[in-house]
Amino acid sequence: MSRLRRFAPLMLLATLIGCAGRSPELATVPEVDLDRFMGDWYVIAHIPAFVERNAYNAIESYERNGNRINTTFTFRNKGFDGPEKQYEPNAIVTDSESNAVWGMQFVWPFRSDFRIVHLDEDYGTTIIGRNKRDYVWIMAREPELSEEAYEALTEQVQAMGYDLSELRRVPQRWQTSAP
Repeated sequence: MSRLRRFAPLMLLATLIGCAGRSPELATVPEVDLDRFMGDWYVIAHIPAFVERNAYNAIESYERNGNRINTTFTFRNKGFDGPEKQYEPNAIVTDSESNAVWGMQFVWPFRSDFRIVHLDEDYGTTIIGRNKRDYVWIMAREPELSEEAYEALTEQVQAMGYDLSELRRVPQRWQTSAP
């Protein structure tokens, strides 16, 4: 018992040091209607993962499949005419009360933290973040946002503890067919 008393302060100190650099948990939206959230989202800006650093025309698409969400991430690499890249991770909703916390799985058995931290009422814009605050995605149902809307979303990202100097605006250019 005396040994435990001697090491208890050291264990407490190690625990406090381990927690010192951690950010508080990233708050999510209170509720996500998964059926409304499904579909295509244009990636307007992001702090990118290595595979998407040079993404153009990036789109994230979601489709429900039972308790899983099939995801397709498509973009052009290094330019509008660059080669098309496509990734198909799966997600599982890990917070069934809010549907706002997902485990995104690119490689089995590992799941990445994926949090819906902003979602406007009409499901037109969203921000996806992670507790580590290493990656973030600003997405919209349309490929362009007004500067005012973009600025408001980036202010939210900054308020969550992200470094805006790492935020990259994703080039989006889509051809429309003439009537």
